[in-house]
Amino acid sequence: MNKEGLLIVLSGFSGSGKGTVVKKLLEDGSYALSVSATTRLPRPGEVDGESYFFTDKQKFIEMIKNDEFLEYAEYVENYYGTPKKYVMDKLSEGINVILEIEVQGALKVKKAFPDTILIFIVPPGVKELEQRLVGRHTEEASTVRSRMEQARVETESMNKYDYIVINDDINRCVSDIKNITEAVSLETARNKDMIVLFKQQFEQYLKGETL
Repeated sequence: MNKEGLLIVLSGFSGSGKGTVVKKLLEDGSYALSVSATTRLPRPGEVDGESYFFTDKQKFIEMIKNDEFLEYAEYVENYYGTPKKYVMDKLSEGINVILEIEVQGALKVKKAFPDTILIFIVPPGVKELEQRLVGRHTEEASTVRSRMEQARVETESMNKYDYIVINDDINRCVSDIKNITEAVSLETARNKDMIVLFKQQFEQYLKGETL
C-alpha cells in the first residue's frame, strides 16, 4: 500500500547546523530536499539550483504574483520561498520532503498543511551558537550580532513546533529526526486506508470469499 510522503520542516537558529543535518538525512533515499529560492547572495561553495535558486527581488516578486510558492518570507533583508510543484510531486511519490526554512515560513506551511511535521534544531547553548557563527569566517561581526538578535526573536516561536532536537552530535541529531518521522508515519490518523482495508478483508473472509 503506497502512502504519501511526509512534509517535514526543519528550522533553527542560523548556525545551528541545519544544512549539515539535511545532508546526512539525504543519504537515506526516503528523503528529498525542497530547494528554496532566495534573493540573498551565494556563500562560498553554494551552487545555484542545489543550495538555493538564487534570484533577484524583482523576479521573486513575480513568482509570488504567479502563486508559485508554497510559502515565502522576508528574513534579514532578503526573501526566501519554497517552490510549490516540486514538493507536491515528491509527496505523491511517497518521498518525505524536507523544507529547510525559517520560522515565518514554517508557520505558514503548518497553517496551510496541518499534517506538516515542524522540527526546530538547536545548538547546546547560546555560546556555542556564537562560536559557530564566528567560525564560518564568512560574515562581519555586525552580521553575527544581527543573527544572534534574530535567534533571540525566534525563541518566541519555538513552542509552536512539534519537536525540538539538540544538535550537539550530528549522528545522534539525525537519528532523532529519523525516529520522529518513523513514529509519525505510523500514527493512526495517517493509516486510515489500512484500517479500511482490514475491515474489507475481514468482511470478505467472514463471507467465505477468497482474499
